[in-house]
Amino acid sequence: MKNPILYRISQLIGFLLGARFFVTVLLTFALYVSTFFLFNQEESLRNFVFDFKVHGIIFCAVLSILAGGIINQFYDREKDQLTKPFRTRLQSFFKQKYFLYAYLLLNLFSLTIAFLISPRVFFFFLIYQFLMWFYSHKLSKILIINNLTFVSLTLYPFFGMLMYYQTFSMKVFLMAVFIFLMLLIIDIIKDTLTKNADRVFGYRTIANVFHNYTTRGIIVVLLIFAQICSMLIIHQKGLHSIMSYYFATSIFVQILSVYLVLNKTKYSKFANLNVLRIWLLIGIFAMLANGIQQKYELRKAKYEFRNTK
Repeated sequence: MKNPILYRISQLIGFLLGARFFVTVLLTFALYVSTFFLFNQEESLRNFVFDFKVHGIIFCAVLSILAGGIINQFYDREKDQLTKPFRTRLQSFFKQKYFLYAYLLLNLFSLTIAFLISPRVFFFFLIYQFLMWFYSHKLSKILIINNLTFVSLTLYPFFGMLMYYQTFSMKVFLMAVFIFLMLLIIDIIKDTLTKNADRVFGYRTIANVFHNYTTRGIIVVLLIFAQICSMLIIHQKGLHSIMSYYFATSIFVQILSVYLVLNKTKYSKFANLNVLRIWLLIGIFAMLANGIQQKYELRKAKYEFRNTK
């Protein structure tokens, strides 16, 4: 007889994995950090905390991302049985129809909140939700388009916050290009690990269409572009902040990544994937620390200015 408690726990874990809950938590944290410390540097913490419109937009993004994770696993479930058997086993405790109910409810809830904020926010998230469905349904099987669309959809909520605050600068542009390139590299490396399953289920990826040498060459070229982008950011900022040191170290991380790409073993691919993912996570914490440092220096400068009067 099944243990009802363990069965319910398995159902919960299966649902969270199906909705990519843990990835969503990380993206939410990144959204808050980038919004307050990059896009909205002038506003005080108190004003930011009580800016319910911003929290509403981020909440809509979170709900939409969760819904996108659900619909993506719904279309990828056959492939996931080969590439992610343990996760698929946990998800099997929860019937697919309940995933679809959750997908519809999350999207509906998100759009309702977005409409209450403003019609523009409503259409922004309506387009986002449509693109995530269309990516899972069609675009994920189209060569190159699948990688570019996946990365673009990952950054879509950040673009929304950028538009909301109208924070346009060369620094922000270069950082966006850097993150885009790093996410694109990670996605292509991930495809090299699942290329056999992708080929079986009709997913046309760079890894299973082109020769291994060509795939490695594309990744190396993208890493070189990411290095150039890091150098340009350092040139813009100078070596006087935490983020500057992060991008300086990024150059060495990218060199390590090139070495791992040229090393043809499967272990190197796994290692490369994890190194780049962890490095992006470190980047979020570096942005947080850099933002706190800047806020402290600004507050200190204001205090010293008042005392000199």
